[in-house]
Amino acid sequence: MAEIRIIVAGAGGRMGRTLVKAIADSKSFMLAGALEDARSPLIGRDAGALAGLGENGIKLATDAGPLLAKADAIVDFTVPAATVAFAAQAAKAGKIHIIGTTGLSAADEAKIKDAASKAVIVKSGNMSLGVNLLAALTKRVATLDNSFDIEILEMHHNQKVDAPSGTALLLGRAAAEGRGIDLDKHKVASRDGHTGARKPGDIGFATLRGGSVVGEHTVMFAGPAERLELTHKAEDRMIFARGALHAALWARGQKPGLYSMMDVLGLKDF
Repeated sequence: MAEIRIIVAGAGGRMGRTLVKAIADSKSFMLAGALEDARSPLIGRDAGALAGLGENGIKLATDAGPLLAKADAIVDFTVPAATVAFAAQAAKAGKIHIIGTTGLSAADEAKIKDAASKAVIVKSGNMSLGVNLLAALTKRVATLDNSFDIEILEMHHNQKVDAPSGTALLLGRAAAEGRGIDLDKHKVASRDGHTGARKPGDIGFATLRGGSVVGEHTVMFAGPAERLELTHKAEDRMIFARGALHAALWARGQKPGLYSMMDVLGLKDF
């Protein structure tokens, strides 16, 4: 089977460089292009050199259109505005779009869903196998006993710009689905001052930022006189890159639509 030709969006960033390395390490993929924001000082630099691999002849560019014409998929861990634009371009070109971007608004989500009528889009707040297994376990445990309060604790490096993290929200949605409730109506993202007693059914989020932590998430089920904690600790961004490429491999041959890593990993009905 032919290699999947991948464009890496945000190729100058930490995840972008990791994706370039992951593609170079695999026989199933070929780097077909590298994109960066037009304001980046890295435009024109070699993607391989930036990733520490030596020059590969792929220069960081700003226009996805010409690159999509010669590619199969775009992998995107960027920012919401860019992701929405890439989704529209992928739909127009009929290409695969793998989205690891977090911090998307409801309006952004709606635009991506619309683009998925013409493109195969796989979107997830976290692309790692372990986190998606954690989400499946969280959903299952949440169904067992409503007397357990649910709290989600997450920590990331000091450069992360959105909170709670996309992974924390993914886990929150899994917990809410297990309970049969709407997360938006039960999410408590911050507590400060005299907040009063915890409301039954709330799903709380606590956010920590500091150092170079790749990502740590714990879902706590706190019941009378006992507590269950499910934890995932990411030690290397490569787990997200490998997951994204796995999603791209799975997406080849799928019908247009909006999918998640639960679909990719066969955990939808776990």
